[in-house]
Amino acid sequence: MKLSVKVDYACRVLAQLARSYGRDELAHIESLAKAEGVPANYLVQILSELRNGGLISSKRGKQGGYALARPPEEVTLFDIVRLIEGDVLELNGSGEGFSGAKVDTVWRSVRETLEEKCRSCTLDMMVNTSSEEMYYI
Repeated sequence: MKLSVKVDYACRVLAQLARSYGRDELAHIESLAKAEGVPANYLVQILSELRNGGLISSKRGKQGGYALARPPEEVTLFDIVRLIEGDVLELNGSGEGFSGAKVDTVWRSVRETLEEKCRSCTLDMMVNTSSEEMYYI
């Protein structure tokens, strides 16, 4: 299993937006891109998907920007992954062959467990509350 870069970027940008949730301020693409190290041109596409999926709201114009549409504790990792990728764990097994049905049952159980865990992780858990930037050498 591999987490896509798109999901990683979406989580990071949503966590950044969660930091200012409840305040009357909107975030701009440039500041989000810089804060989270996401290419601005790719971020435009991600923000569009997040807006269309109802996780963020946007306002156009000079005073425009982006904000969370719901409280961070109500946005789950499941919501984010489902919106960006579709299924949390896509199963392609056919269930054929002597062991196919048993293998399929095990993978379905893994998917259910993973989905349950993703539903229990909320955006507020991903917010870095430290005001200091971390630098690694």
